[in-house]
Amino acid sequence: MERREALKRVAYLMGGAISATTMGVLFESFTVIDKSKMVNFSVSDEAILAEFSEIIIPTTSACPGAKAAGLGSFIPMMIQDCYPANLQSIFATGLKSMDDKCFAKFGKNFATASEQEKTTIVKELRDEAIANKRQPSFFTIARDLTILGYYSSEIGSTQAREYLAIPGKYDGSAPLEPGQKAWATS
Repeated sequence: MERREALKRVAYLMGGAISATTMGVLFESFTVIDKSKMVNFSVSDEAILAEFSEIIIPTTSACPGAKAAGLGSFIPMMIQDCYPANLQSIFATGLKSMDDKCFAKFGKNFATASEQEKTTIVKELRDEAIANKRQPSFFTIARDLTILGYYSSEIGSTQAREYLAIPGKYDGSAPLEPGQKAWATS
Protein backbone atom coordinates (compact mmCIF):
# COMPACT_ATOMS: atom_id res chain seq x y z
CA MET A 1 0.00 0.00 0.00
CA GLU A 2 1.30 3.45 -0.87
CA ARG A 3 1.87 6.07 1.84
CA ARG A 4 -0.80 8.37 0.38
CA GLU A 5 -3.40 5.56 0.43
CA ALA A 6 -2.57 4.66 4.03
CA LEU A 7 -2.83 8.31 5.09
CA LYS A 8 -6.16 8.67 3.26
CA ARG A 9 -7.53 5.79 5.31
CA VAL A 10 -6.32 7.29 8.58
CA ALA A 11 -7.74 10.70 7.61
CA TYR A 12 -11.07 9.13 6.71
CA LEU A 13 -11.24 7.38 10.08
CA MET A 14 -10.43 10.64 11.89
CA GLY A 15 -13.37 12.40 10.26
CA GLY A 16 -13.93 15.86 11.73
CA ALA A 17 -10.50 16.14 13.34
CA ILE A 18 -8.93 17.04 9.98
CA SER A 19 -9.71 20.29 8.11
CA ALA A 20 -11.26 20.42 4.66
CA THR A 21 -7.97 21.73 3.23
CA THR A 22 -6.02 18.69 4.39
CA MET A 23 -8.80 16.27 3.42
CA GLY A 24 -8.82 17.86 -0.03
CA VAL A 25 -5.07 17.48 -0.43
CA LEU A 26 -5.16 13.83 0.63
CA PHE A 27 -8.18 12.87 -1.46
CA GLU A 28 -7.34 14.85 -4.60
CA SER A 29 -4.59 13.76 -6.92
CA PHE A 30 -2.21 16.67 -6.55
CA THR A 31 1.15 16.17 -8.12
CA VAL A 32 4.00 18.62 -7.80
CA ILE A 33 5.30 18.86 -11.33
CA ASP A 34 7.38 22.02 -11.14
CA LYS A 35 10.24 21.13 -8.80
CA SER A 36 11.49 24.73 -8.95
CA LYS A 37 8.41 25.85 -6.99
CA MET A 38 8.87 23.27 -4.22
CA VAL A 39 9.58 24.63 -0.78
CA ASN A 40 12.66 23.23 0.94
CA PHE A 41 12.93 22.85 4.69
CA SER A 42 16.08 23.12 6.78
CA VAL A 43 17.06 21.14 9.85
CA SER A 44 16.10 24.16 11.98
CA ASP A 45 12.65 24.20 10.29
CA GLU A 46 12.24 20.56 11.28
CA ALA A 47 13.22 21.42 14.87
CA ILE A 48 10.61 24.20 14.94
CA LEU A 49 7.95 21.85 13.55
CA ALA A 50 8.87 19.21 16.15
CA GLU A 51 8.34 21.80 18.90
CA PHE A 52 5.06 22.97 17.31
CA SER A 53 3.74 19.42 17.08
CA GLU A 54 4.70 18.76 20.70
CA ILE A 55 2.45 21.66 21.76
CA ILE A 56 -0.42 20.06 19.82
CA ILE A 57 0.20 16.51 21.15
CA PRO A 58 2.48 16.73 24.20
CA THR A 59 4.29 13.93 25.96
CA THR A 60 2.34 12.68 28.97
CA SER A 61 3.08 10.16 31.69
CA ALA A 62 0.99 7.66 29.69
CA CYS A 63 2.77 7.96 26.34
CA PRO A 64 5.29 9.90 24.24
CA GLY A 65 4.17 12.96 22.32
CA ALA A 66 4.41 14.12 18.72
CA LYS A 67 8.10 15.01 18.91
CA ALA A 68 9.01 11.44 19.87
CA ALA A 69 6.90 10.16 16.96
CA GLY A 70 9.15 12.05 14.53
CA LEU A 71 6.70 14.70 13.40
CA GLY A 72 9.47 17.27 12.88
CA SER A 73 10.56 15.42 9.73
CA PHE A 74 7.16 13.94 8.83
CA ILE A 75 5.44 17.31 8.35
CA PRO A 76 7.96 18.73 5.83
CA MET A 77 7.99 15.43 3.93
CA MET A 78 4.19 15.55 3.61
CA ILE A 79 4.22 19.21 2.55
CA GLN A 80 6.77 18.49 -0.19
CA ASP A 81 5.28 15.20 -1.38
CA CYS A 82 1.55 15.89 -1.18
CA TYR A 83 0.76 19.60 -1.19
CA PRO A 84 0.52 21.80 -4.30
CA ALA A 85 2.94 24.72 -4.69
CA ASN A 86 0.48 27.38 -3.47
CA LEU A 87 -0.18 25.55 -0.18
CA GLN A 88 3.53 24.82 0.23
CA SER A 89 4.16 28.55 -0.05
CA ILE A 90 1.41 29.40 2.48
CA PHE A 91 2.89 26.84 4.86
CA ALA A 92 6.50 28.05 4.50
CA THR A 93 5.46 31.69 4.92
CA GLY A 94 3.42 30.80 8.01
CA LEU A 95 6.29 28.82 9.52
CA LYS A 96 8.64 31.80 9.16
CA SER A 97 5.94 34.15 10.44
CA MET A 98 5.43 31.99 13.55
CA ASP A 99 9.15 32.08 14.32
CA ASP A 100 9.30 35.86 13.68
CA LYS A 101 6.24 36.43 15.90
CA CYS A 102 7.86 34.47 18.73
CA PHE A 103 11.09 36.47 18.39
CA ALA A 104 9.21 39.79 18.35
CA LYS A 105 7.15 38.85 21.39
CA PHE A 106 9.69 36.97 23.54
CA GLY A 107 13.12 37.77 22.04
CA LYS A 108 13.77 34.09 21.15
CA ASN A 109 13.03 31.87 18.24
CA PHE A 110 10.24 29.30 18.56
CA ALA A 111 12.52 26.30 19.05
CA THR A 112 14.24 27.85 22.09
CA ALA A 113 11.17 29.46 23.67
CA SER A 114 9.69 28.06 26.89
CA GLU A 115 6.69 25.75 26.70
CA GLN A 116 4.42 28.53 27.97
CA GLU A 117 5.76 30.97 25.33
CA LYS A 118 5.29 28.38 22.56
CA THR A 119 1.76 27.68 23.76
CA THR A 120 0.98 31.41 23.68
CA ILE A 121 2.17 31.68 20.07
CA VAL A 122 0.29 28.55 18.99
CA LYS A 123 -2.91 29.84 20.60
CA GLU A 124 -2.52 33.14 18.73
CA LEU A 125 -2.06 31.24 15.47
CA ARG A 126 -5.14 29.14 16.26
CA ASP A 127 -7.19 32.28 16.89
CA GLU A 128 -6.00 33.80 13.61
CA ALA A 129 -6.90 30.60 11.75
CA ILE A 130 -10.39 30.63 13.30
CA ALA A 131 -10.86 34.29 12.34
CA ASN A 132 -9.86 33.52 8.74
CA LYS A 133 -11.50 30.09 8.53
CA ARG A 134 -12.13 30.30 4.80
CA GLN A 135 -8.39 30.61 4.06
CA PRO A 136 -5.84 27.79 4.43
CA SER A 137 -3.29 28.64 7.11
CA PHE A 138 0.00 27.37 8.46
CA PHE A 139 -1.66 26.54 11.77
CA THR A 140 -4.44 24.45 10.22
CA ILE A 141 -2.13 22.52 7.91
CA ALA A 142 0.51 21.92 10.63
CA ARG A 143 -2.13 20.88 13.19
CA ASP A 144 -3.76 18.48 10.74
CA LEU A 145 -0.46 16.90 9.76
CA THR A 146 0.47 16.60 13.43
CA ILE A 147 -2.73 14.69 14.18
CA LEU A 148 -2.49 12.59 11.02
CA GLY A 149 1.20 11.81 11.47
CA TYR A 150 0.95 11.04 15.16
CA TYR A 151 -1.98 8.64 14.94
CA SER A 152 -0.52 6.87 11.91
CA SER A 153 2.88 6.47 13.64
CA GLU A 154 3.89 3.45 15.66
CA ILE A 155 3.75 5.46 18.89
CA GLY A 156 0.32 6.88 18.13
CA SER A 157 -1.26 3.62 17.08
CA THR A 158 0.31 1.34 19.69
CA GLN A 159 0.89 3.52 22.77
CA ALA A 160 -1.64 6.36 22.54
CA ARG A 161 -4.40 3.99 21.50
CA GLU A 162 -5.32 0.45 22.39
CA TYR A 163 -3.75 -1.63 19.63
CA LEU A 164 -5.26 -4.79 18.19
CA ALA A 165 -3.31 -6.11 15.20
CA ILE A 166 -6.05 -8.47 14.00
CA PRO A 167 -9.43 -7.26 15.14
CA GLY A 168 -12.48 -9.46 15.50
CA LYS A 169 -15.85 -8.56 14.06
CA TYR A 170 -16.89 -4.94 13.94
CA ASP A 171 -18.83 -3.87 17.01
CA GLY A 172 -19.78 -0.18 16.87
CA SER A 173 -20.86 -0.15 20.49
CA ALA A 174 -18.14 -2.19 22.14
CA PRO A 175 -17.92 -1.19 25.79
CA LEU A 176 -14.75 0.51 27.02
CA GLU A 177 -13.53 0.21 30.56
CA PRO A 178 -13.09 3.51 32.47
CA GLY A 179 -9.74 4.99 31.42
CA GLN A 180 -9.31 2.56 28.50
CA LYS A 181 -7.83 3.99 25.30
CA ALA A 182 -9.74 4.04 22.02
CA TRP A 183 -8.92 1.24 19.58
CA ALA A 184 -6.46 1.41 16.70
CA THR A 185 -5.99 -1.38 14.16
CA SER A 186 -3.70 -1.90 11.22
